[in-house]
Amino acid sequence: MNSTPYYVYSDYLKEKYGEKVYKLPIKLNLTCPNRDGRVARGGCIFCSESGGSFENLSSSLTVENQLKSNMEYIGKRYNAKLFIAYFQNFSNTYMSLEDFKSIIESCKMDNIVGISISTRPDCVYQSHLEFLKEFAKDSGLEIIFELGLQTANYHTLNILNRGHGIAEFVDSCIRIKESGFRICSHVIIGLPWDEDLDIVETGKMLNVLKVDEVKIHSLYIPKGTKLSKMYKNDEFELISREDYERKVILFLRHLNPRIVIQRLIGRMPKEETVFCNWQTSWWKIKESIEDQMLTNGYKQGDLYRALEENPFK
Repeated sequence: MNSTPYYVYSDYLKEKYGEKVYKLPIKLNLTCPNRDGRVARGGCIFCSESGGSFENLSSSLTVENQLKSNMEYIGKRYNAKLFIAYFQNFSNTYMSLEDFKSIIESCKMDNIVGISISTRPDCVYQSHLEFLKEFAKDSGLEIIFELGLQTANYHTLNILNRGHGIAEFVDSCIRIKESGFRICSHVIIGLPWDEDLDIVETGKMLNVLKVDEVKIHSLYIPKGTKLSKMYKNDEFELISREDYERKVILFLRHLNPRIVIQRLIGRMPKEETVFCNWQTSWWKIKESIEDQMLTNGYKQGDLYRALEENPFK
C-alpha cells in the first residue's frame, strides 16, 4: 500500500501480477430473477434497463469478439498486456449450467489472467461453483465474484426491492470462499434509509465474511426507474456530497485494511440520470475523500478490530 490511505485496486493488481492489469467488460443478453418474475418484477428500484453496463459493447457480439475488441482498444491506449474478463451487466450466473460453461470457456485467451463474474447473492448456484473449481484448476485463471449487497440494513434492502436479504449474501459468500474464489462486494454509501451505524455494520460484516474487495457507489438515480419517480415525489431526501464523503471515510476506517478498494464512487452518463454525484466529477470527490483522510491522519482499518483477536494477551 502506498501513500494513499486505503488499499487501491491497481496497487493490488500490480503486486499480484507485476504490472498493470485492466478489466474488459462483457455484456450478455441477460435478465435477473428480480425482473422476470421468479423473485419479483421490476427489478431493484435503482436499476436501469442497461443493468449497469452503459460502457459495454453490444450483447449481439460474441464473448470472444467483445474481448478481442476491448483488448485491442485498451491494450493500445494504455500499453496493457494483461486483462481480466468482466461479466458486468445483470446476473451473470442466472442461466443453465451448460450456457454458463460455454461463456466461461470463451475466456480462455492469451493475456487473460482472471474472470470477474457480477451476479446476485441468490444466483450463486452450487453446480456453477463446482464447474468453476475444475475450470480454475485446469486453466489457471483466477475467479472473482462481484456480489451486490448495497447495505447490511435489511429494511433498506426491502425498500430497494432487492428481492433477497442478508442471509442470501452470507450464504453465497461462505460457499464462494469454500470454493477458493475471491469476492468483491458492491455497497451503496449514503442510502437515505441508512444511518451511520448501518454503514459501520456493513463494513464489519464484510470483514467477518472475509470479502476480498469492495466497490463503493453513491446513490445515483437513472431515468425511468422507480427510484426516479420516488425522487420526483419527494419520498426521500438525498444526502449532501459532504455527508457522502464523511460516510465513505467512516466505512473505510472500519474496514479490514487487507480488503482491496476497487473504487470510492461510481458514475453514470449525465444524460441518463436524474441525479448523479451532485453534478460533480467523480474524480474530484475521490480526491476530496483522500485529502480529508490524509489531512486528519485517517487510514483504512484504523478503527478495525479483528473479532478473533484475544484482548488479554
